[in-house]
Amino acid sequence: MSSHNHKRSSFSGKLGFVLSAAGASVGLGNIWRFPYLAAKYGGGIFLLVYIVLALTFGYTMIVAETALGRMTKKSPVGAYHSFGKSKWLSFGGWINAIIPVLIVPYYSVIGGWVIKYLVEYIIGNGHTLAADGYFSAFISNGVSTELCFIVFSLCTLLIIYAGVRNGIERVSKIMMPILVVLSVIIAVYSITRPGALAGVKYFLVPNPENFSWMTVVAAMGQMFYSLSIAMGILVTFGSYMKKDVSIEESTKNVEIFDTAIAIMAGLMIIPAVFAFSGGDPDTLQAGPALMFITIPRVFDSMGMGTVVGVLFFLLVLFAAMTSSIALTESAVSTFEDELGWGRKKATVMIGIIMLALGTLSSLGYGPLAAVKIIGMQFLDFFDFLTNSVMMPIAAVATCLLVSRVIGVKGIEEEVLHGEQSFKRKKIFRVMIQYLGPVFAVIILLSSVANAFGWISM
Repeated sequence: MSSHNHKRSSFSGKLGFVLSAAGASVGLGNIWRFPYLAAKYGGGIFLLVYIVLALTFGYTMIVAETALGRMTKKSPVGAYHSFGKSKWLSFGGWINAIIPVLIVPYYSVIGGWVIKYLVEYIIGNGHTLAADGYFSAFISNGVSTELCFIVFSLCTLLIIYAGVRNGIERVSKIMMPILVVLSVIIAVYSITRPGALAGVKYFLVPNPENFSWMTVVAAMGQMFYSLSIAMGILVTFGSYMKKDVSIEESTKNVEIFDTAIAIMAGLMIIPAVFAFSGGDPDTLQAGPALMFITIPRVFDSMGMGTVVGVLFFLLVLFAAMTSSIALTESAVSTFEDELGWGRKKATVMIGIIMLALGTLSSLGYGPLAAVKIIGMQFLDFFDFLTNSVMMPIAAVATCLLVSRVIGVKGIEEEVLHGEQSFKRKKIFRVMIQYLGPVFAVIILLSSVANAFGWISM
């Protein structure tokens, strides 16, 4: 808490913050999760709903969390405690702090899967990856999945150990431009395949007939995951932000970057699936397996499939790594602030937690497959708990903190440190005081109802 007065790190400037925040946002949420949700919940209409939510509620949460971090110069727990020691403020701070600790272990397991596929493409085994049952056999092999998970985790921890400027900012400045270039190359290749234009139309042109209530619910849930809001990351990154950097301008850049990469991911995957399957509804409903089962089959059917496979999974690995770094940094920052630990000790502790919880998720489809929580494997349960339960609650806590304790005027004063006007102040006020909490509660109730089979998504 405030008794720990270690010197706080900072980003070098606006570019460092924007690329690091974009790196936090652009990850598996964009390239793995977004395309399969868009394919499943209506294509263009899902994209439209997502963009509207990102530009309103998503924008509001980015500004609120970044301003909260910068005005307090603390990670989530300390930031909330700056405004009082009541139980609900403590709860709001800790739930924001705990979410990354629970996400990064299972996220690193998926990152390990990406490493496995990248290595297989590099050594020329793309045809093997496209075989029936390959993915199921791989994730049920405890030794293979565990080794890949550990490699990914160690890469993340080494970057975190290097610090904010030397680690996070430097890696983001290298990885994010490469990620953009690779995504453009693969998207162009995908949309120029024979039959792919039908997929482009499905993904980009809103069709009201494809709309359902679950389109909205899924888009809201994706917004949390994709923009890295309601998980403490932006509070932490905001605490590293200099006062002369424009929060609203930086937020706009993150919005544009994140949404552009999500659209690019959709253009990489959905048109390729259409070209491969002719728009077969069963293929579009592949869900989480779309990237690890359907896409290798698509690449196997193409000329230059191995080269495209290497580029694609290299892109996914970069995206996964930048988000994993952000998640881990948020957790490390909490340990530094609340326990007064140095970066080395905090990083080691997070590494131990990652290894323990990540191993449960890594082995959850193999040796531990018989162990389930409310009918879910460990990885699925941790994803449900964080994305569908804890993040909406954290969002409500942030909205209440800003609207009932700090006040919109307090956030406006912080925003105006880096600019002359608060351009979207009206949207911010309406969302933070009224619509934001309602949206978050809707996600929570709908997701829980679906998990227990009361409604079908």
